[in-house]
Amino acid sequence: MSTLAHTMMTAARSADSGFAGPGDLDRYPYADAPVTERLGAPSWDGADTELGRVGRRSGGNRGRGLHGQLVQQLGQMIVSGDLGADRPLVPEEIGQRFEVSRTVVRESLRVLEAKGLVSARPNVGTRVRPVSDWNLLDPDIIEWRAYGPVRDDQRRELSELRWTIEPLAARLAAGHGRDDVQQRLSDMVEIMGQSMAQGDALTFSRADAEFHSLLIQVSGNRMLEHLSGIVSAALQVSGNPVTGCDRPNDASLSHHARIVEALAAADGTAAEVAMRQLLTVHPEVERVVPAPREH
Repeated sequence: MSTLAHTMMTAARSADSGFAGPGDLDRYPYADAPVTERLGAPSWDGADTELGRVGRRSGGNRGRGLHGQLVQQLGQMIVSGDLGADRPLVPEEIGQRFEVSRTVVRESLRVLEAKGLVSARPNVGTRVRPVSDWNLLDPDIIEWRAYGPVRDDQRRELSELRWTIEPLAARLAAGHGRDDVQQRLSDMVEIMGQSMAQGDALTFSRADAEFHSLLIQVSGNRMLEHLSGIVSAALQVSGNPVTGCDRPNDASLSHHARIVEALAAADGTAAEVAMRQLLTVHPEVERVVPAPREH
């Protein structure tokens, strides 16, 4: 096993507490006390009192204490429809309901406003915005939607987006032959193979996410580079509900290796084909692959 592979697999195991286990899918792994202890359950009309449906957190708000938890709670409630469009959000009421300070409420609402979920205007106050105004490419919103009432639509839309982005990125990356990138991609394939053999799905998922993110970043297209976070979010909400990785299997590993080989040969067409084959390994993606036209 290479030094990189050993380091990555060890780090994955030591950080495993940051991910939900089989019995932890209804809790968030915050460093502070559980939400039910620090934040009172909301009692707004129509609100879901059993929050915390997502089994893991993206990096955006994890570990930020009450502020991160409040963003998470309110964000979920908005995305799930518990707090519908044009619903007024009174800071004083939020502070009382969740037993947090004005500062925490104010900072949390600013984060939600940056995501397009709420708007704050003088003489009007803070209100929930309609779905058409949300930043649907925000990783947190992707995650909240993927584990909410529209989970099937969100995962389908992510699969469709990946089908559009990644084959093109693979083709473009083949024209940017860099030895360091090539070696890193090869290392990720090695790590995926070793972790799959050991049944270490967490390490597999992390190597897989780095592989796809790196591939997009070396495509040479700055706009595509900005979409790498979407692909990472898609990998987090697809496949296994606990680890979040694409399902490890021999076919998936083989397609990753073929992509690396195509990049090394500067064969854009082969890289694009291998990526399309990789994206059709999983049933949820097969449903969105365009059917061939009949002539």
